[in-house]
Amino acid sequence: MNAVRRTLAGARGDAHIGHKRTWWQTFFLYATVLFWCFIVLFPFYWLITTSLKTQIAVSRGPRYFPEIILLEQNPFVPVEEGEEPEPLVIGDFTPTGQHWEFLFVDQRETTFRHFRNSLIAATGSTILSVIIGSMAGYALSRFKYYWSGLGWRNDNIAFWIISNRFLPPALFVVPFLMIYTALDLVDTHFGLIMAYTMFNIPFAVWIMRGFFDGLPADLEESAMVDGATRLIAFIRIVLPLSAPGLVSTAIFAFVFSWNEYLYALMLTNFEAITMPVLIAGQNNTRGVQWWYISALTLTAIAPVVIIGLMLERYITRGLVAGAIKG
Repeated sequence: MNAVRRTLAGARGDAHIGHKRTWWQTFFLYATVLFWCFIVLFPFYWLITTSLKTQIAVSRGPRYFPEIILLEQNPFVPVEEGEEPEPLVIGDFTPTGQHWEFLFVDQRETTFRHFRNSLIAATGSTILSVIIGSMAGYALSRFKYYWSGLGWRNDNIAFWIISNRFLPPALFVVPFLMIYTALDLVDTHFGLIMAYTMFNIPFAVWIMRGFFDGLPADLEESAMVDGATRLIAFIRIVLPLSAPGLVSTAIFAFVFSWNEYLYALMLTNFEAITMPVLIAGQNNTRGVQWWYISALTLTAIAPVVIIGLMLERYITRGLVAGAIKG
């Protein structure tokens, strides 16, 4: 018995040694990861530094590091009698918070109104998209359909739904504007929610159908044998098991609605203007106000980044399940 144990331990050790990376493989791996992190994070760093620069510092060209006082007195600069010592400073621009103060103190009502508009439109569209998309995806997953006129079955219907997103959104702007003008929906939250929902539903149906295909139908059938209706089985059994798919669908719909610019520009005038339109409008006779754009962009991406980090594990599971099983 001891000999067997030693043999197994030696085999595991040999297998472990055989899979051990060499030093240059480890170095290349970490170098690649660090380089990719730099590519991804540098735009955020640039936004932060630009939002903290004065207008003059931005116009003078690239400045990468804010000034930091290391020592109150620079040991390399002699101090004459009666003069104040010069501090030892590193960095190439003096940070300031005046742009943040202007946006969130002086113009806080305008900034918060646009932020609220984005939140209302994105949240409303997300809720409707998840509800409609999950119900349609469940129907395509559990029931058999046949459209005799075209010979379409479930797969054909699902492809037709997702194919509605193949056309560019700009193609529908003028019809939307004409319909919204006739129905008095221009510059309203409800109008934006309806427009965003129309573009979110195809992806919601596609993702949720793939996720429902991976769930065994025996669970619902057992519940219905015990007296539950199809709707009760869907709400109490299927939806809780589909939490990763629901979360990933909700995040996808929220991000699209939050970042959408074209329809927010064409279908709003004042009351329902969202953050992307506000950011794009930071321009005056003196040129583009990059300092305000940077501060507003950081404000706009913060909620999405926070939500994504909190729900990352659900997003990965939901998207992988929907992509593979769909």
